[in-house]
Amino acid sequence: MEFAELIKTPRADNVVLHRPLYPAVEGTLCLTGHHLILSSRQDNTEELWLLHANIDSIDKRFVGSLGTIVVKCKDLRVIRLDVPGMDECLNIASSIEALSTLGSVTLMYPFFYRPMFEVGEDGWQAFLPQQEFERVSSVTSDWRLSQVNKDFSVCPSYPALVTVPAAVDDEALRKAAQFRHGGRFPVLSYYHKKNGMVMMRSSQPLTGTNGRRCKEDEKLVNATLRPGKRGYIIDTRALNVAQQARAKGGGFEQEAHYPQWRRIHKAVERYPILQESLIKLVEACNDQSHNMDRWLSKLEASNWLTHVKEILTTACLAAQCLDREGASVLVHGTEGTDSTLQVTSLAQILLDPRCRTLRGFQALVEREWLQAGHPFQQRCAQGAYASGKQKWEAPVFFLFLDCVWQVLRQFPCSFEFTEHFLILLLEHAYASQFGTFLGNNPSERSKLKLPQKTMSLWSWVNQPTELARFTNPLFEANGLVIWPSVAPQSLQLWEGVFLRWTRSSKYLDEACDEMVAIIQYNKELQAKVNALRRQLAQLETEDKLRESP
Repeated sequence: MEFAELIKTPRADNVVLHRPLYPAVEGTLCLTGHHLILSSRQDNTEELWLLHANIDSIDKRFVGSLGTIVVKCKDLRVIRLDVPGMDECLNIASSIEALSTLGSVTLMYPFFYRPMFEVGEDGWQAFLPQQEFERVSSVTSDWRLSQVNKDFSVCPSYPALVTVPAAVDDEALRKAAQFRHGGRFPVLSYYHKKNGMVMMRSSQPLTGTNGRRCKEDEKLVNATLRPGKRGYIIDTRALNVAQQARAKGGGFEQEAHYPQWRRIHKAVERYPILQESLIKLVEACNDQSHNMDRWLSKLEASNWLTHVKEILTTACLAAQCLDREGASVLVHGTEGTDSTLQVTSLAQILLDPRCRTLRGFQALVEREWLQAGHPFQQRCAQGAYASGKQKWEAPVFFLFLDCVWQVLRQFPCSFEFTEHFLILLLEHAYASQFGTFLGNNPSERSKLKLPQKTMSLWSWVNQPTELARFTNPLFEANGLVIWPSVAPQSLQLWEGVFLRWTRSSKYLDEACDEMVAIIQYNKELQAKVNALRRQLAQLETEDKLRESP
């Protein structure tokens, strides 16, 4: 298919762009295979470059011969284009609709993008499973890197290499995979160096109504326990939901078969409810007509912050089991690709200082989301504005990033990155020139040959000039476990995402710039003081040498 076939009107003059917080701009609108571009001859006016993949929905209105296209984006932006001429407006609108809903992944922009920067590091090779495994193998020999899934036949949503107990062979892993939903048998998620406890993740066991069991799965789960130790199974479903799953062939671990494990149910909502929650919240944020009481009522009714609280609470529980109880943990829900990953990745942020650095957080996203099989292609296909929702769409990764921001806000000096880095990841998960978030799992990315045909987001992020933009000037390495508050008064709306297109951040940006300047001045002053101290010490040493006989 040629993109030209979808573009009925490639160019229109005298189009007026309206954006909140900006003056109207008149210019020429151009449609390419992947971008909507508006350029103007007006001085000091930035061009608009909008990826079609970022467009969630469009609305059309007509007043006489003037047509208006309202473009609603996955990054929550809403812009308006006034197009002279009804036919031109209709042609442009239908072209945008077609170009923003391309059926094939290989037609998307990452397959056509050519970087304008010098690639210093191949991001596809930056965080491989074997590199992450070396961190575990350097402190313990209890774990091994298995190639049981090298052709993705045992579990299509797992990577080719997985970390498993050294005492369990590959044949047992295959049988355990047949006992778990989607083949997602328990694998290592995190090793807590402080006490040797571990966190694993999997999908639900297929016990069914007959209480089916699998001795290989029991051996695999028990192999993670130290002698005399107990473990906790954190099920991210309510007890009644887990019980209902047995009627469909799923279920949960029977205590009689896993006697050393205590099961805890912590309900974390699933995708249809999360999607509806996001829609309600965005509607509330875009309606400027509310008084304060009405606004707070709609914010509460969206339940978004309730979901944030649920996930953070469950992550804190997992971290507490590992760090304070000295117990290993197995986390799973139904598929093990959504709420499970929210909990395991957030728990690591609380426990592991490395995950709070720029590269460490990239490694976490790669390990616990991309390689762990979170279906980005399905979950991020549409955002808060699209009509005709499909049941697989949900802001699961969005919620995770919101939870990270909540913790960052409570511990502003413990994170090497700023909220701008989180916003960057959010934007690229929904629409990007990079191939990092394409596909639903490692198997799909392998078939698409993404490392050979597209550029990794990490290649761009890890340039020194870009890293500097996302580095937190307040950062001081904190080797301790951090424990955020989940009290309602401690959780806030992420204004940097939900209100950034409707509320000016000018004064906040100026304050941040001033803060950075003060910190830089203090560093320079401290450097001068240290230099003077060294000079003074040297002079004192010389005086003593002269005075000595």
